Amino acid sequence: MSDRYPFIAVYMMSSRPFGPLYIGVTSNLIQRAYQHREGQTPGFTKKYGLKMLVWYEQHDTMDVALQREKSLKRYRRAWKMNLIEQINPDWADLYPTLVG
Repeated sequence: MSDRYPFIAVYMMSSRPFGPLYIGVTSNLIQRAYQHREGQTPGFTKKYGLKMLVWYEQHDTMDVALQREKSLKRYRRAWKMNLIEQINPDWADLYPTLVG
């Protein structure tokens, strides 16, 4: 993870450890995570209160990020949980680490 912002990222939002997951892609993770946190994004994340950024991964191009997002959405839930726990074993909200 880098200090250069904004950057292209694939990310996962949740409401709690082992809770529902949303996988998305964005060119500005800080702004997008903020929108989810504040309920500004209609749809699945707002309906289920997915306000915690629990995982993200940087990419150099949007094409690569979109491909990764599609791949992650096909993976089994247990695999996604393991992916989160590799970098975030406590399921902490990573948003504060982005904004300082």
